[in-house]
Amino acid sequence: MKKSRALAMAGLIMFIFSLRVNILGKELFTLLDPGKERIVDYEKYGEFEKVGTPDYKYKITDRKGLAAAIGEGIHPSNSIIKNMEYQEAKHKGRLEGSHWKFIDRDDTQLDFFKWATASEAAGVKLFYTAFALQKAGHYVHAIKAYYAIIVHYPKTVTWTLMWQTPIYLGPAAIDGINWLCRNHPELGMKLVGAKIKVNSFDDRDTENDIIITNPGKIVKCKPKNIVPKKVKLKKSKIVKSIGGKKVQLVKYKNGHWQLLVEGKPYIIKGMAYGATKIGQSPDNLDLADWMLCDYNKNGKIDGPYDSWVDKNGNNKQDADEPVVGDFQLLKEMGCNTIRNYHSAANKELLRELYENYGIMSIMGDFLGMYSVGSGASWEVGTDYSNPQQRAKMIEGVKKMVMEFKDEPYVLFWVLGNENNYGVANNCQKDPAVYYKFVNEVAKIIHQLDPDHPVAICNGDLGYLSYFVKYCPDVDIFGCNAYRGDKGFGGLWNEIKESCDRPVFITEYGIYSYKHKKSKEFSEKKQADYHYGCWEDITYNRGGSGAGNSLGGIVYQWLDEWWKAGHSSEFSPDEQDIWGGMDKNFDEPCSLDEWLGICSQGDGSKSPFLRQLRQAYYTYKDLWNDKK
Repeated sequence: MKKSRALAMAGLIMFIFSLRVNILGKELFTLLDPGKERIVDYEKYGEFEKVGTPDYKYKITDRKGLAAAIGEGIHPSNSIIKNMEYQEAKHKGRLEGSHWKFIDRDDTQLDFFKWATASEAAGVKLFYTAFALQKAGHYVHAIKAYYAIIVHYPKTVTWTLMWQTPIYLGPAAIDGINWLCRNHPELGMKLVGAKIKVNSFDDRDTENDIIITNPGKIVKCKPKNIVPKKVKLKKSKIVKSIGGKKVQLVKYKNGHWQLLVEGKPYIIKGMAYGATKIGQSPDNLDLADWMLCDYNKNGKIDGPYDSWVDKNGNNKQDADEPVVGDFQLLKEMGCNTIRNYHSAANKELLRELYENYGIMSIMGDFLGMYSVGSGASWEVGTDYSNPQQRAKMIEGVKKMVMEFKDEPYVLFWVLGNENNYGVANNCQKDPAVYYKFVNEVAKIIHQLDPDHPVAICNGDLGYLSYFVKYCPDVDIFGCNAYRGDKGFGGLWNEIKESCDRPVFITEYGIYSYKHKKSKEFSEKKQADYHYGCWEDITYNRGGSGAGNSLGGIVYQWLDEWWKAGHSSEFSPDEQDIWGGMDKNFDEPCSLDEWLGICSQGDGSKSPFLRQLRQAYYTYKDLWNDKK
């Protein structure tokens, strides 16, 4: 889907008018003080010191002038306290409670008021102020708020809720501005030269971080020049090739990467596919392999061939709801790849998937994650320095490669599954040993099969410096990344600058459940998240953007009800909201049982029933778009 890169005068007038109305059709709240300058000239009001160094600083010399230029809600202005609507909201008690509960609510004005006046670290305060403005459609003011973070507080750090990993809001602010400018070229604004480089972020200790800042500047730009024209790679010279005749990973003279299948460009429109029967759980040691299940005893594998779509949501198979099968649904959706996490038990099934539905397979090995394949117990976990465990894992990989390397459906190999998070393994204790082992295994695969590339599956960019240093034989940097509904931000350029590998998003997705919200609202949020991620993936593919995106894997096809963990409090027979309620956000801590773009309804017809969510139809449009 292409957006117009330039607007005629009539269209521009309509756009200006439309800024008064948000996506719900409600009139936008009015900014009492939008500021005197649309693009603030910070050099008039202060001095940039030691740009491009860890000691960067912006020193304000004219605070009053900067406040007047920037407008309400943005440092250093305090004009919001004069806003009568703010005073009224405060007087009526509509702003009471934790500011963390004022994120992504229906009333964006209240979110803006609360965060612009919150008692919080200044950079965090600005970030969520910008977020509220962005959601409201006040895009210019949102850009000003994001840029204020870059100028004043580029080293701001906050933390993820579940994993307690650091989030660097300076780079996130750059991502926010770039996204707004790219997706709203009619604004005529562009951020140039801005870069915030975080070194030493492999651990969770932010005290040893070295953060180098160049704030760049926001400039006027013609809408047609916001997004660079796409490069026609067909006319470019290939300077590097990995793989064989069928599957090739190529690098062009301009530094862009592309995956070719039978000589044609191939972007991975992928799915983490599975069809788990409700009630089964690995914790109970009864989780069956979907590739082998035939519960109705008709000689066909259940999920791929016997599923049906419950169109009216009554959890019954009506006369107008014939058996269709997941493989057909995936084909109609436009999916061209599935990811197998740890080898595969049914070669013939994958062959049918390819021959009859045109869907290829990425073959993977957990490489000791969750203790799988190493022989280690869950309680102790895989030890990557243990010779016996290493030999066992290598033997498993060799077996997989020799069994599948000549299959026509194999796209490439993936090692691990976010092992750097250290679940039942010792990667976090000794990352160098782990990444060296990954490279050793990659070299073995290349020796056994020179015709397919090898990728790693990392957890986002964690321990990236170890990957760069120790994994020269891994062809593709793959990572599970859950960064938000605007995609993956600076991830593409971070990889391009640090190790120049093509990038493959091995997992991305979001829950279909929103607390205290309707099913329709929640599914729309999930669909919007996926739309934003896919837009970013395609923008950065060869010929555009960073030019190193190979595609991505949607996580996941179907809700699985066993993911609430080991606790007896939760049952694989129920779709749980687990981990308790976060007191700040008033949201469940975890919703891992709601990640599917298909539901299993009430579970009574599992593993056959499918209720297709909005995200399925979003991908059906995106992945079948020939443009």
